[in-house]
Amino acid sequence: MHENTAIAHPNIAFIKYWGNRDNDLRLPSNGSISMSLGALETRTTVTLESNLTSDELVLDGSSQSGVALERVSTFLDIIRSASGKHKFAHIVSENSFPQSAGIASSASAFAALALAASRAFDLDLTERELSILARRGSGSAARSIPAGFAEWHMGSSSDDSFAEAIAPPDHWPLWDCIALVEDQPKKVGSTQGHQLAGTSPLQSARLQDATRRLDLCREAILKKDFAKLADVIELDSNMMHAVMLTSQPPLMYWSPLSIEIMRQVTIWRAGGLEAAYTLDAGPNVHIICTAEARQSVSDRLSEIQGVMDVIISPVGGGVFLTTR
Repeated sequence: MHENTAIAHPNIAFIKYWGNRDNDLRLPSNGSISMSLGALETRTTVTLESNLTSDELVLDGSSQSGVALERVSTFLDIIRSASGKHKFAHIVSENSFPQSAGIASSASAFAALALAASRAFDLDLTERELSILARRGSGSAARSIPAGFAEWHMGSSSDDSFAEAIAPPDHWPLWDCIALVEDQPKKVGSTQGHQLAGTSPLQSARLQDATRRLDLCREAILKKDFAKLADVIELDSNMMHAVMLTSQPPLMYWSPLSIEIMRQVTIWRAGGLEAAYTLDAGPNVHIICTAEARQSVSDRLSEIQGVMDVIISPVGGGVFLTTR
């Protein structure tokens, strides 16, 4: 048996990825910027076993079949082809947080799988090559390969669409306080949602302004300017959800509680608290804040009726192999 275990963290996008110009290769319609979430992780073990006649997937203790297994097998086919080894794999993957609820579980899942599986098949990939590979499984997984703050370049082809770190984890000790509004898998997954993005008349305007927002966000991170960061990440989140709301059929990931939390965060910031909201494809609200504001944000979120839990994470590292 050839066994390899990798750990990867999900990431929260400051400048969002929504929509592909190539769905099969998961080439994004715009670049994006994110922060790794160090307190949350996916641990994936890949074992190549000679007696297997197909791939096996165990996710959070439950044996998988159907779409989930097919997606993983299709991803492994890329690695099998690159390695020239046509063995099947037994995969065990565990998340330390709710999956499919807008906390980027597919990002950490495919980042961990990319590293563990490539090593199991004796491929020694660079960070850039790993990011390109992870992207084929889930677009945002490209950003869970590097550490800290990452920028995913949209690129001109599959070979130059990858993520790289623009600042290490210790550059700026920001925190993400995630208000858990729902912990059930969303009804429409991100992969399906990306395919609807082009049906919104607002998507073209969002894409035309993407480079400007990327520049603003990158500069805010590098200069540690929270006011500028807050403005651009809230704008970008609202723009993505506006595209979702105006797609055909429309997607509404927000819940009434999501909207109330967003409203409260803007009030808190007006009162001097360094906090800003952003939402991925789900109802849970990520509140990005400074280290000094973290406790106050967490306490205030906990007091809002309907918030099931508050998950807190600092900036995290990149994907890595482990023996533990």
